Amino acid sequence: MTRTRLTISLAAWAALALAAGCANPERSRDVANPAVSGTVLAQQVCSMCHGLTGMAVSPNFPNLAGQTDVYLAGQLKNFRAQHRRDPAGFEYMWGLSHALTDAQIDGLAGYFAGSAPQRQPVEGEAARIAAGQLIFENGVPAKNVPACASCHGDKGQGNSIFPRLAGQHLDYLVKQLTVFQRTDERSDAQTVPTGAVMKTVAHELGKEDIANVAAYAQALPNR
Repeated sequence: MTRTRLTISLAAWAALALAAGCANPERSRDVANPAVSGTVLAQQVCSMCHGLTGMAVSPNFPNLAGQTDVYLAGQLKNFRAQHRRDPAGFEYMWGLSHALTDAQIDGLAGYFAGSAPQRQPVEGEAARIAAGQLIFENGVPAKNVPACASCHGDKGQGNSIFPRLAGQHLDYLVKQLTVFQRTDERSDAQTVPTGAVMKTVAHELGKEDIANVAAYAQALPNR
């Protein structure tokens, strides 16, 4: 066999292997195929940004490990319906989620909810963490801002529709609190009615408050 024919042959086999992988529901990245399970999508697609176990390396992407399944499913449905419009969210998630079935969404939510969070390096400064703890545990009474712990749990572990905050990336938390505060891009159109609540809560927080409480939440033990 000549070198040219060998190269063509190898390329053909590679293409066939790739096609076979995409057609195999247990090893597929085809987000438009309802036969592909949520677990497979989590491992083959979502892992590229969020990590195989839901621990994202880049602070641009949220950690999903240990997140509540109710919250995750609701957010995926919001993305699918194009009701969640925060910039990074729609840029990455609208296209990936638009063909997901309810069963796939439930599978994805269950996969990441059942994945154990791993402790991460502290990303904030000690002074900010201390100041953020006061807000997290006590709120800001002078501004009628409730304690974060009242909905998100005393350790930031989350509670049903209220997401886990413990160990979430600091930058991601700051961005989302800012979105809640200044925009209507986190809508309540689907099953997670936290947008209106958080818009009210975040409205009275200053920039320093947001930075501080995000630093504290990120530093919380996430096991």
